[in-house]
Amino acid sequence: MQGRIAPTDFDWFQHLARETYWDEVNFWKPSATRGFGAAPGTPFFFKLKSPYNAIAGFGQVARFDRLPELLAWDCFGEANGAGSYAGMRRQIQRIRDRNKIQDARGVPQIGCILLRHAVFFPREQWIRQPADWPARNLIDKIYDLSHGEGQRIWRACLENAIELGVSPDLADGEADGPRFGTLQLVAPRLGQGTFRVAVTEAYDRACAVTREHSLPALDAAHIKPFVERGPHEIPNGLLLRADLHRLFDKGYLTVTPDRRLEVSPRLRTEYENGHTYYPHHGRRITLPADPLMHPNPNFLRWHNENVYLGG
Repeated sequence: MQGRIAPTDFDWFQHLARETYWDEVNFWKPSATRGFGAAPGTPFFFKLKSPYNAIAGFGQVARFDRLPELLAWDCFGEANGAGSYAGMRRQIQRIRDRNKIQDARGVPQIGCILLRHAVFFPREQWIRQPADWPARNLIDKIYDLSHGEGQRIWRACLENAIELGVSPDLADGEADGPRFGTLQLVAPRLGQGTFRVAVTEAYDRACAVTREHSLPALDAAHIKPFVERGPHEIPNGLLLRADLHRLFDKGYLTVTPDRRLEVSPRLRTEYENGHTYYPHHGRRITLPADPLMHPNPNFLRWHNENVYLGG
């Protein structure tokens, strides 16, 4: 199995290292021009630059997206490695200025490597960086975790996580290690922030009902709520304008298993209003291009039967 070792901004690391474990974090890059091809589940290691030259934590790749800075902040907050949106923007601009990265026209976007199960080591557990790490290298590198320097770092990271009591389910085990068994990639479930990003991108950043494209006005709605054991998965999500999301959660709207919007008559009878919403009644929602991302009829049926105020 392969892993990625990535040079890591110390301010980003220092902010997040106040906690040993984060369910999800955004390892952002100041430019969105360069992609990232690691598969979901790939181990991802935080390498601190000179003078530290150490592996100081790791996580598991969930997905990669190019996101506007504000959307990244709204989805992940301090898990972006800063205490405020203004602080995050200062970090981004500092790195852009230092590396002479020009802002793209329009809304600035950043490359976002979204990670699950991120573990941050105290200084006494930092691991020596790969012996073959190129001097002044500023891009992530692929390492085989079954032998050599990759295996050494992977073993040490797993041992550290176990000692800290936060061993994440990154893999079934470790190559050639009787304690861990056979190494096998395990794709992670999405976290709350990553769910929001994934649903937003699946619906092409537009409301499934109105096609509104203003990102600050859009929400990723769970069809079956997480508190009701609804998963953070795209087929359990709809991208809705914020007012429609609120009505959906309150039961005044639903989407039928054949993906048509229904507006409850109780919106009119209880509030003597709803004229903005009734024109959408019976309309087919716009679906993601990928059929595997379409809303699951079973989740829609659950919402119809358990939340919707139909009569």
